[in-house]
Amino acid sequence: MTETIREQILAIRDTGLTNMFDLPVVQRLAYERDFFELVTFLEDHRSEYVHFILTGEA
Repeated sequence: MTETIREQILAIRDTGLTNMFDLPVVQRLAYERDFFELVTFLEDHRSEYVHFILTGEA
């Protein structure tokens, strides 16, 4: 996980607009904010994303 991806995940989380485990909504919010790296990352690395959300470890 790159620092950019980490920052984008945290930016989505900080909006408070969704449960971070609701991946379709997270992807939509990322797309709306032009976080295309995160949109792609969620497609290819879901388990790494979930691990980060649960533990805070990249």
